[in-house]
Amino acid sequence: MRITFLGHAGLLAEADGRRVAIDPFLTGNPKAAMKASELKVDAIALTHAHGDHASDAADIAKANDCPIIAVVELADILARKGAKTVGMNTGGTYAWDGVRLKMTPALHSSSYQDGDVALYAGQAVGLLLEMGGKTLYHTGDTALFSDFKLIGERHRIDVAALPIGDHFTMGPDDALEAAAWIGAKHVIPIHYDTFPPIRQDGAAFVRRLAERGMTGHAMSPGDTIEI
Repeated sequence: MRITFLGHAGLLAEADGRRVAIDPFLTGNPKAAMKASELKVDAIALTHAHGDHASDAADIAKANDCPIIAVVELADILARKGAKTVGMNTGGTYAWDGVRLKMTPALHSSSYQDGDVALYAGQAVGLLLEMGGKTLYHTGDTALFSDFKLIGERHRIDVAALPIGDHFTMGPDDALEAAAWIGAKHVIPIHYDTFPPIRQDGAAFVRRLAERGMTGHAMSPGDTIEI
């Protein structure tokens, strides 16, 4: 599996000729890896509906003629905007073309801003993405919670993407504990440094991971890793 950091909480996962983007927030992102119009994908998966995760999804999906996989309420909203969607819910799994996606719990809010109206968009989730014999766990925006231990015990996770920005999600201290509970071979810090309230030092977080025997990757937008 090849993983490209799109900026903020966005990742592009590639394996066996398939390209899946998770939370591609590019328009209005001061640290985006590319323009939304430049992203080529076979599917988009969303953790929740907030604008810094879902605002580009419908346009990217329509440009690529590909589906958006999201919690059913959010999928319904994006379908009304003309996108192909697959609606799911927490605990469910969707498989296609050698790719498998499972939704896990996350502790966060979720609403879709449509003009002046904030629409209810279901629950926030995490995503377990299996491609090319590897598993990526994108926790989504979340607080620390004890089910990370269960998820780590039940799945062989090759790489975990964890928010460290604090303020809206868990911060570095809680993310460090989450990484230990999940037990992933690699950890990517996400959801930090994009805006002032979530300023954090990704390199410092990676050093703290190393002190506890874990491998981290503080990626700049456009950086890739192979796992």
